[in-house]
Amino acid sequence: MKKILLSAVVLLPAALFSQTITGKITQTGKAASYIEVIAIKDQKKQTAISDEKGNYTLKLSEDGNYTIKLIQDGNEVSNASVTVKGDVKQDFFIDEKKEKQIEGVTLTARKKLIGRKADRLVFNVASSVASQGMDGADALATTPLVKVDENAGISIAGKSSVSVMINERILNLSSAELVTYLKSLRSENIEKIEVITAPPAKYEAQGNSGLINIVLKKNQNLGWNGSFTTGFQQQTYSGFSNSATINYQNEKLRSSLKLRQSKYQKHSFENYRMTGTEGLKSHDDRKDFGDGLGANLSIDYQLGKKSNIGFIYDYGVGHSNMDIENTSDYFQNDNYTNTLSTYAEHRGKSTQQTISAYYDVKFGKQDNKLSITGNYFSNIPKTIIDFTTIENSGDQFIVKSPSVVDYKIYSGQADLTLPYEFAKAEAGIKFTNFDNNSSIFYQNLEDGNYVTDVLKSNEFKYNEKNYAAYFSLEKSFNEKWSAKLGLRYEYSTVNGNSLTSGQQSESSYGKFFPTAYISYKGDENNTFSVNYSKRINRPGFRAINPYRWYININSYFTGNPFLQPSVNHNFEFSHVYKGKLSTTLYFQKTLDGFGQLASLSGESRTSTFFNYYTQNSIGATVNYSDTFFKRWEANYSADLSYTDMNVFTTDASSKKGYSYDFDFQNNLSLNQGKTVQLILNYWLRLPSNSGNIRWDFVGNFTTGVKMNLMDKNLQINVIVSDIFKQSRSKGEIYYTTGSHYFNNYYDARRLTVSATYTFGNKKVKGANRNINFDEKNRAN
Repeated sequence: MKKILLSAVVLLPAALFSQTITGKITQTGKAASYIEVIAIKDQKKQTAISDEKGNYTLKLSEDGNYTIKLIQDGNEVSNASVTVKGDVKQDFFIDEKKEKQIEGVTLTARKKLIGRKADRLVFNVASSVASQGMDGADALATTPLVKVDENAGISIAGKSSVSVMINERILNLSSAELVTYLKSLRSENIEKIEVITAPPAKYEAQGNSGLINIVLKKNQNLGWNGSFTTGFQQQTYSGFSNSATINYQNEKLRSSLKLRQSKYQKHSFENYRMTGTEGLKSHDDRKDFGDGLGANLSIDYQLGKKSNIGFIYDYGVGHSNMDIENTSDYFQNDNYTNTLSTYAEHRGKSTQQTISAYYDVKFGKQDNKLSITGNYFSNIPKTIIDFTTIENSGDQFIVKSPSVVDYKIYSGQADLTLPYEFAKAEAGIKFTNFDNNSSIFYQNLEDGNYVTDVLKSNEFKYNEKNYAAYFSLEKSFNEKWSAKLGLRYEYSTVNGNSLTSGQQSESSYGKFFPTAYISYKGDENNTFSVNYSKRINRPGFRAINPYRWYININSYFTGNPFLQPSVNHNFEFSHVYKGKLSTTLYFQKTLDGFGQLASLSGESRTSTFFNYYTQNSIGATVNYSDTFFKRWEANYSADLSYTDMNVFTTDASSKKGYSYDFDFQNNLSLNQGKTVQLILNYWLRLPSNSGNIRWDFVGNFTTGVKMNLMDKNLQINVIVSDIFKQSRSKGEIYYTTGSHYFNNYYDARRLTVSATYTFGNKKVKGANRNINFDEKNRAN
């Protein structure tokens, strides 16, 4: 943390009585932009932000004695008592080379690791030694309550999935590319990570997921910088990834170009057993392999003092392939009947494009802000599955199943922020259109020619339109109490048409989604908050598409065009103590919950989606972060929950039970300069119940070394994951007709070696703004 001395010139009151402070803020001879200036009188706060040239104007409601504070990168760098009468001219100068000293003792300000706002938990990455010298994905993994897994994705304790934002803008990348993109960021450029477990009305009501907002440090320097990262992974097979970033900024233009490339191979096993009158024992020996290329161009241009425009283009292309050897043994009343042996080759190619543009303008005396955004997303995955199935009798079936899916999503929105003195108001509207045109064919090899089986093929057209509007108010009553209330309304029309079967589905619905937050700061050590939010979880496109993905001649996965969205009610009570200990109690009620269920009829195994349960979940999450002996940074968390599921309309069983998750992260600096660090992390889940699933024990022990060389321009990481091979997906699914057992392992034990070289001006951050486009995550 930089040590700063701020010296201020004497205030010179003007003759006129307008209660305005104006001036310029400079730092080492250059303009200091984006410095927050706060005037406090009788617990009432009035604020302003310095512009790109360091100029600021702070309008006050009355004359009197004020406390003036200056905030830079979240740190208070000035605190002075000022008497205001009429107009005042004051310039500030920040000298980075000097230190603030009291009686010979140097004081260095350091923000607490954990903070709490009304609607989010704040993890100050800049204050965490363990989070330095790594990429954005690894920094995210050190964040309290957050778990990063290559197979399961990114999740928050108590939440099924999350969306990731950069500076309040949703990342416009598919889940497969998300981790790759985050690896192109550097933790040194991240100021803080906000974990939003109950998103306010401004954000989409879609999904039970929370939000993660990565806040980048503000840039006050001009010029070029960049970085190049290369990584090698050794699992059963080897893989590698590369990424490069180039940023440029001048007084009006901010730009960033990110390139990414990857190639992977891994060896996985899946075992599934179904018991009951009709039984099945299935084993998959699977090799996954693929590659990807991508580029992201971001440009932000300042039109004037209070307006700017931006453009983002992201392109990605990749292959996702599998070779699978499957053996399926069938039983009737526990008596063996037949075996199907299948060898399948999956060859898939996907091309994605995202185009986003925005215009921001500030207006009025209070710096009201209007943001207008447009988005377009397209994804065209093409897959060919060739499989050969052999029965006990020796009969052989050769099948080709080509498919094409064409996703297109476009949206437009306008957001208005009105920072009134009595409260901060936000309002906005949004329109989103989804199109999904898909076709899949099942073709049997007969006499040397492939012949289409019409009954097992399908063409499907789907359209969904969503209209949304929201309004919210946020108010700080004093230094202790603050509150935020919001209301969002969404109206949807849905039309699905199966051209092959003639099956059609149409529906429309409108719902209100209220949110409420109250925060109380008892003292410097204790912050309490209570919040409520209502959410909707709309199914992804594949969950509603009725066409079939066959894994052998009798077994397939299919969607349900009549699937309805579920609704979630979320309540939370949180407490943060000394910025180190965070405790959250939560309750969640799910109505019309949906999921994928499997059934067996003879030798025909079918997996599809149903609305089949309501569920109540109650739990507690505790996180403790601290630094011991100046070299040992620890982050420990636990999530304990109880779930009560009630099933309707299907043969899944109603269940209730407990779940126990623990995460222990340790970072030890091995030298005085903290350039060599040892990582010791262990995550585990004890045998637990979640819905109608009983999970066995699972764990992951990870260790490694991080080294920062060449004045921290070169970072080398050597990490070994899942050393004890405990990261298995194993458990039991309860049905009224019997139990289903699964035991899967996805090659989680691996060695990762990566090197990152940073060049140019390290403080140049480039254009890292992203756009609210979270509907895109449903194209799965």
